Amino acid sequence: MPPVTIRPFQPADAPALAALFHAAVHGIARLYYSEAQVQAWAPGVPDPARFEARAADGRILLVAADAEDAPLAYGDLEPDGHIDHLFCRPDAAGTGITALLYKALEAEARALGIERLHVEASEPARRFFLKQGFAELARRDFELAGVPIHNFAMEKQLGAS
Repeated sequence: MPPVTIRPFQPADAPALAALFHAAVHGIARLYYSEAQVQAWAPGVPDPARFEARAADGRILLVAADAEDAPLAYGDLEPDGHIDHLFCRPDAAGTGITALLYKALEAEARALGIERLHVEASEPARRFFLKQGFAELARRDFELAGVPIHNFAMEKQLGAS
């Protein structure tokens, strides 16, 4: 694994995280979803202001950064234990960086006394979360921008810290 630092989000990260999200959907999720589904999910690079707003809404937003402090992956943890985003740059996928980032999110959850983590995992994220000890609860079929798509409701019991 290349040298990596897990650190809190900084406002200057917002443009890189927006590009990372788009690249992850188009570079990783496209292996599991149709072109129409990928386009519905991430039609363009989102406004970086959305990432600044996420970081300011009470959630923990962590970034895995390389030796030059460029984001390789990011993830968030909401106060109720929900992990809404966990995305990795396609060129860093499979290197262990996302697992390291996830472990930092879980440590934050434990430190806060959160007893249950839950996610709505995409096809590729489903496999990742199963490896992290999550249980699959149900497949969720829904529409996004009028396009049928699916993900998986998953959870992990942490127990009392």
